[in-house]
Amino acid sequence: MSDLITPELVTLDAAIGATKDDVIRSLAALVAAAGRATSAEGLADDALDREAKAATGLPGGIAIPHCRSAHVTTGSLAFARLRPPVDFGDKEGGADLVFLIAAAAGEGQEHLKLLSKLARALVRKDFVAALRAARTPEEVVGLVNDVVSPPARAAAPATVAGAAPAATTATPAGPRKLVAVTACPTGIAHTYMAADSLAQAATELGYEMQVETQGSSSFTALPREVIEQADAVIFATDVGVRDRDRFAGKPGAESGVKAGISDPKGLITKALAAADDPNGHRIAGGGTAESSGTDTGNLGWGKRIQQALMTGVSYMIPFVAAGGLLIALGFLFGGYQIALGTTAKDIMANNTLLDLPPGGLLQYIGVVLFTIGGAAFGFLVPALSGYIAYALAGRPGIAPGFVGGTIAVAVGAGFIGGLVTGLVAGFIAMWIGSFKAPRWLAGLMPVVIIPLLTTLITGALMYLLLGRPLAMLTTALGNWLTGMSSGGTIVLGIVLGLMMCFDLGGPVNKAAYLFATAGLSAQTEASYMIMAAVMASGMVPPLAMALATTVRKKLFTEAELENGRAAWLLGASFISEGAIPFAAADPFRVIPSMMAGGALTGALSMAFHVTLRAPHGGIFVFFAIDPILGFLVALAAGMVLGAFLVIVLKSVGRRNVAVEATPAAVAA
Repeated sequence: MSDLITPELVTLDAAIGATKDDVIRSLAALVAAAGRATSAEGLADDALDREAKAATGLPGGIAIPHCRSAHVTTGSLAFARLRPPVDFGDKEGGADLVFLIAAAAGEGQEHLKLLSKLARALVRKDFVAALRAARTPEEVVGLVNDVVSPPARAAAPATVAGAAPAATTATPAGPRKLVAVTACPTGIAHTYMAADSLAQAATELGYEMQVETQGSSSFTALPREVIEQADAVIFATDVGVRDRDRFAGKPGAESGVKAGISDPKGLITKALAAADDPNGHRIAGGGTAESSGTDTGNLGWGKRIQQALMTGVSYMIPFVAAGGLLIALGFLFGGYQIALGTTAKDIMANNTLLDLPPGGLLQYIGVVLFTIGGAAFGFLVPALSGYIAYALAGRPGIAPGFVGGTIAVAVGAGFIGGLVTGLVAGFIAMWIGSFKAPRWLAGLMPVVIIPLLTTLITGALMYLLLGRPLAMLTTALGNWLTGMSSGGTIVLGIVLGLMMCFDLGGPVNKAAYLFATAGLSAQTEASYMIMAAVMASGMVPPLAMALATTVRKKLFTEAELENGRAAWLLGASFISEGAIPFAAADPFRVIPSMMAGGALTGALSMAFHVTLRAPHGGIFVFFAIDPILGFLVALAAGMVLGAFLVIVLKSVGRRNVAVEATPAAVAA
């Protein structure tokens, strides 16, 4: 990796732009010109997307914009010493030393470790001074190579988990011991800079510290005995701490990752002050944090609720995918009639492989697949509720959330009830977890006490207060749709298409779907037309996003391209949730585009008098669709329209896409 940086990637004392966007684009152009990236524009867009999530300017006139990009072919460092400095978002002023860290998508662990070494070196005053004094690009290259491939040297007293073990030197009086966790969204630079900054500050103050870096290059957990022996804990993170329960009940301080770089001694002082104060801040278990004096990554409550909802949906999707595909295969083998009445239950109750039903082996296999898929679907609302609570309160929220979701189904509150119980259980678990329990009780809080009390309160609220109103609301949505069915069929198709694409598997989507499936029992032409319009419209969002990511790849991140490839199958299977990652990251462009495509598909399906006799399965139940050509034309028209609108909107407002994206929805 000695060619991580070359003289061609270095520019000294140059004015390469008046804004950080200009500087990043200029450095990306250097990387591309050196043959290390396929597209300077694509690399710059990926770096700017990362920059929009959190500014990379640091105290001392340093900036480290960085990203992993599918456009990078060789991991590289591009360096600029600027005259004059340029604002990269640090409060102290502009940056004159700028490193662009360009890592290839899927970069190996060893390369990311080298990048982390550079980030650690940037907290050393001698290294920074040498960069400012360098007279040639070759001198800069030598300085960088010295820190990414240093000669063997004695280790510092403080250690970083995942890095080389460091010897510790205890003073005769026995220094105080601390542990810390550092993490940033991408886990490339800030994570390791904060770790080394804290470790160096601890050494200067005469304390022992071990740091766990939850970054991209490695994640080595601190030993449990080290955590138990620590006097205080420091969290310098912009994302959730993995396995937070290990630190539950310990005194400490919490902040964003930048505070670990800019004010490490202040964090250490704050953490030890909490240890000396019986009423000082204590680390809460699970995913919770005490509201008093705690910086949880600078996220407001609105953003935390949004991320919790998206977490619940993301954990629910595997149940939808497994259940939907199994049900579709069941229809393919056993025919659509197995979903009507009690056919499947009767066959499963009275037949085996040794005593096949009248439909023979294929029908029996179809019923088995349909039954397994139905069982998977039965977990949708409990999983949604359980993982919303988990996102808010960590593991203590899972059991109350699942129980609340199950109760929501039992009282007829459906998906709306699942959303409510997930939030209720999560907030109650957070509230109980914020109590300052004595050390002997802290270990039982996340395992027994919080789940017990939260489950009791959530269940009681649903049965005694919330259940009936939520069930009435769900019923009212269905009745509203029923009242519209007497109007024009095309207008109804447009309305159903809009609803199916509005929240992609949420309560509005599910209300339209339940309206269609409930009508199948009537076995009328109108009910079959409604089912066809609903399923075709629901297939549009994932298929449209799959098409858009295929046609215009440069408008999407690597994670979105991967989701786009999976969306082909999800869309063909009538799993609208396949478009959720795109909608969560860029809702103001994606959702209106999908709604327009769904509305067109719903209208055309009604206009062509397409009927569907199966409640699920997508294209796999082609045998239950009539006419199949009309269904495919309506579906293709909506898919093309939705993809076209997404591409146009993203192209027009490309520079603002990252600003609207939520860090929880799109992995850095």
